[in-house]
Amino acid sequence: MEPEYQLHEIDDDGFDAIAIPGGMSRAGFYEDAFDERLLRLIQKFNAKNKIIASVCVGALAIAKSGALQGRTGTTYHLSSKRQAQLLEMGVHVVQHPIVVDGNIITSQSPATAINVAFTLIEKLTSRANVERIKEGMGFAPHSIDPSEM
Repeated sequence: MEPEYQLHEIDDDGFDAIAIPGGMSRAGFYEDAFDERLLRLIQKFNAKNKIIASVCVGALAIAKSGALQGRTGTTYHLSSKRQAQLLEMGVHVVQHPIVVDGNIITSQSPATAINVAFTLIEKLTSRANVERIKEGMGFAPHSIDPSEM
């Protein structure tokens, strides 16, 4: 995959939101996630109350930037080390799959990625738009009891 922009090329005024994926330490995730250029970009988005979304340990970059200090968030649910890192950075850590605190969305695991995306879309557009997208993607609005058919 080729990035369209390098971090130093991003004009925060040209975007309404930023989404930060998680990753693994052995793949260099933390070097990238804690890069000062990314942290400054997160700070700029937060200062303008723009949406900042993350999946799994992507929340650590948001916390490292200071944007989550004194706020509620979550991160990888099977790692007390990662949750302790959030706590050390001043985050009130809760055990929920997805946590929304104002303009910031955090989540616990890779499995939450699609619902983080839906939450992000809803914040950027509307609930009705999310429902339309879900329907188009084949997500059932609710379960059907076969005995009711």
